[in-house]
Amino acid sequence: MAEASRILPAEWAPQDAVMLTWPHAGTDWAEQLPETETVFLDLARAISRFESLLITCRDAAHRQAVRDKLEQAGVPASRCRFYCHASDDTWARDHGPLTVYRDGRPQLLDFTFNGWGGKYPAERDNALTRALHAQGAFGDTPLVSLPFVLEGGSIDSDGAGTLLTTRACLLAPSRNPDHDQAAIEQVLARQLGARRVFWLRHGWLRGDDTDSHIDMLARFCDPATIAFSHCEDAKDEHFAPLQAMREELAALRTAGGEGYRLVPLPIPAPIHDRGGRRLPASYANFLIINGAVLVPQYDDAADHTALSRLREVFPGREIIGIDCRPLIQQYGSLHCLTMQLPRGVLA
Repeated sequence: MAEASRILPAEWAPQDAVMLTWPHAGTDWAEQLPETETVFLDLARAISRFESLLITCRDAAHRQAVRDKLEQAGVPASRCRFYCHASDDTWARDHGPLTVYRDGRPQLLDFTFNGWGGKYPAERDNALTRALHAQGAFGDTPLVSLPFVLEGGSIDSDGAGTLLTTRACLLAPSRNPDHDQAAIEQVLARQLGARRVFWLRHGWLRGDDTDSHIDMLARFCDPATIAFSHCEDAKDEHFAPLQAMREELAALRTAGGEGYRLVPLPIPAPIHDRGGRRLPASYANFLIINGAVLVPQYDDAADHTALSRLREVFPGREIIGIDCRPLIQQYGSLHCLTMQLPRGVLA
């Protein structure tokens, strides 16, 4: 049973800021740092038009270098808050805090991050939120650390008690092996106020090393609308699993008992890394911020289609494309890099 006083706000709820953990030579971005930083600067420039940025840098020297680059890129210094903490990587969606409202007041939840089931080093990333909180990054907002593995990219909220997730991720034995589905739902109810959890059985992207994070596959756009990754090529290996996922989504019902409006976002043509491995390019990895939606772009014919369909879904927001080709080389995109801080966290 969900705790009635708690709610995990939807991403379209008002925000104070967006978190970024800036890349550096000590991360997997080392070999492509200049082009990756270009994407970060594009993200920072776009986000700063609408809200503040909370930026984690490696150390004081790194902070000054990032500050200089942001100034040169035209990002207002008044929009940026800088903090220092060593990091293993830059995926703030998964090592940043989840914010719930408890009796109307924000509370930060610091779930355990174990590198997507022990695939990568994560000790410094797992300590990042606590370190930032100790530095006063989140003002007086209380922080609760939890011995339960949960990544922000693995769940999506409609802001009214319904969560969307995948069985492949949350039930992976490398995360919480002592918890079955019922036990996990109890945690989601108790900590996030979840009243309903939709567990997708299908849906998968080649190259995704997160065990099928939902933010690569299907996203709430409003309480009655879900955008999802869709494959139109019957010869593509994704055609069958994504079609099965679409059928699952079509069977879901809103809290009022109606079917969801489904918005297909075609996946781009196959993109491969230098070793020939297909990469998990997805337009579902968009980020909703105050007044805008940032949408991954891959220099593909489907870029325009994704922008157009999301423009219809978010008529009151500016739709901004961000070139994410450098990001996809490390198997993620712009939503994976960011974590929003809802209104009140920094007040």
